[in-house]
Amino acid sequence: MDIIINLIGIALFVAVILWFWVMPTKASSSVVSGNEIINILVEDGTYKPNLVKTVVGQSITLRFIRKDSSPCASIVIFDGLDVSKELPINQPVEIKLMISQPGEYKFTCQMGMYQGVLIAT
Repeated sequence: MDIIINLIGIALFVAVILWFWVMPTKASSSVVSGNEIINILVEDGTYKPNLVKTVVGQSITLRFIRKDSSPCASIVIFDGLDVSKELPINQPVEIKLMISQPGEYKFTCQMGMYQGVLIAT
């Protein structure tokens, strides 16, 4: 009986690892020019779109709309930009950015399960 319980536990552990870190998610992109506002929906464990492109030196506004009640979805953090914001459920939160250096800037939840990329060229 102990072996069966251990095997079920291992299977669940592997399923969690696959679900959050291994299974690829479809990237959807938005190409930005000028002062556009990009809506990013936070639901079902993902950011939609999770790939946003912008031009260096141009202002961009990302409007996050959180539909997911998971506590992990409550904050978005931008690596390399020193920006983070709380995301209340069903309340749009706008983050205005001006990227000065080309590169890829990840945005994630505090645990890294929700993942997106902002590419500045």
